[in-house]
This record gives sequence, structure tokens and C-alpha cells, in this order.
Amino acid sequence: MMKSFCFRGPAAKRMERTPMADSCVFCDIAYRAPASTTDLLYSDDKVVAFQDINPSAFRHYLVIPIEHIPTVKDLERTNEDHQLVSHMVKVGKDLLNRDAPGSEEHRFGFHQPPFNSVDHLHLHCLALPFIPSWRQVKYTPLGPLGGFVDAEKLLERINI
Repeated sequence: MMKSFCFRGPAAKRMERTPMADSCVFCDIAYRAPASTTDLLYSDDKVVAFQDINPSAFRHYLVIPIEHIPTVKDLERTNEDHQLVSHMVKVGKDLLNRDAPGSEEHRFGFHQPPFNSVDHLHLHCLALPFIPSWRQVKYTPLGPLGGFVDAEKLLERINI
């Protein structure tokens, strides 16, 4: 049986967050479902990290919360959400520093709807260069259109 991605219609409100969503490929990874064959690079009680299946850079990891949070649009200006995103960034930085110590540039961020491919919050952690170089377009902010939001800018936006 093929797992579908987390497309659940309109963004869920905070009170509608669920520990695990049905038919969510990232929830399967986070909860280590028997059908998931993804090797974890890191895990704790809040997040897991793994390699992107279609890497766009020298190193390309994803850090996801175990709790099912659909997108960045579902994050609020709360201490809890700010701490979660800060922790996701720290995990990503630690992994890239460990696995790509010679990389001179890193990029950390999130795709915003409608540009996200999976409706489960996920931080892209990239050790550059992009491979191939044209893939950098996917990881560029598009101003009012959304696109890719830098993790630090998101942290400013949800800071209380």
C-alpha cells in the first residue's frame, strides 16, 4: 500500500493538532511505523531528522516535529512554538556541523503553502552548494507570494 502525503484541506487550527495524522508519510517516519524504512539521523521526544529523499544540496536533511503540525501557517506566537522551531534549527545545525564540517554555507528554512510538498511541518537543512545549482530557486523567498521562509525570519515572526 502506498502512503499518501498529508493533504488535509484548509490549515488546521492549533487546537486541532494531532499527535499523528492518518496517511501522513512524515507521521509514519516520526512514529517509526513498520512500513517506514527511513533511517533516522536524530530523534528525541520532540523531533526526528532524516535525509531528504530528493536532495537539493551537498547535504540535505529534514527535521520534523513528532507532533503533526501541518505547515508554518499553523505556528503561533507562543513560547511553545518558538521553542520547537528553535530546537529544530539547533538539531539541523548540529547535524550539518557533524556531517559537512567543510561546508562554508548552510541554509535553514521552510516552504510555505502553497509551495510545501507535504503538509507536515518540516525544516530543510542544507549544506551548500546546491546540486544542481538551479535547485536554489526552490529555496528562495518569494516576498508576499510566500515560497521559502528562512528559519530565523520565522523565529522572529513567532517570537512573543
